[in-house]
Amino acid sequence: MAGFRSLARQVRDPRCDLALRRYSLRKCLERFAPYGHRATWDHLCTRHGFGQEDRAPDPVRLVAALEELEEARAVWLAYEVEFAQRRKREKHDGLRRPGSFDDWHRRTWGGFGVAWCDDPTVHPSPPLADVLRGLISALESEPGTHCPVCASERIVWKQDMIHEPWFGPVCTGCGILVPQPVLTPGALAEAKRIRRRELASVA
Repeated sequence: MAGFRSLARQVRDPRCDLALRRYSLRKCLERFAPYGHRATWDHLCTRHGFGQEDRAPDPVRLVAALEELEEARAVWLAYEVEFAQRRKREKHDGLRRPGSFDDWHRRTWGGFGVAWCDDPTVHPSPPLADVLRGLISALESEPGTHCPVCASERIVWKQDMIHEPWFGPVCTGCGILVPQPVLTPGALAEAKRIRRRELASVA
């Protein structure tokens, strides 16, 4: 199975036909897709101006989409290295993280679904690397009450999502599943209260 870097070389290779280069970019998303495969693809197509079903997109646009993906991947992999080193030091010193923090990292290791978007058409619009930098900053800070990507405080608890953990706090501003470790207990409780009110209003 080809890795991310070999697929990226195919995307750039002018000797490959455009359909293969496009296919290789999509295959890159099986290795790294911050919003999930479908939402990350929608994001790249929208930002770089080619259709999701276009079998022969402009190669310049295709490579620009790849470069955005590569920059974001570099940001995330650097964070994972630093996180692993920090956890090793902490464990050596007898310090343990809350369970939800470790659980979140286990599910997102490698970068898939880091900022999961359950609706593939609703996702943040800034470059992927900027979104991940904001997320990393929040993970390295004290918990807050707002979305680490768009700063919205309108966060709603959702059930029956199509990706583990299947439920959690979703930002109604940018669509991401907000990592629970970045939110205060009060913010999480408010997200659940909003859901209960919404369910009561349609009952």
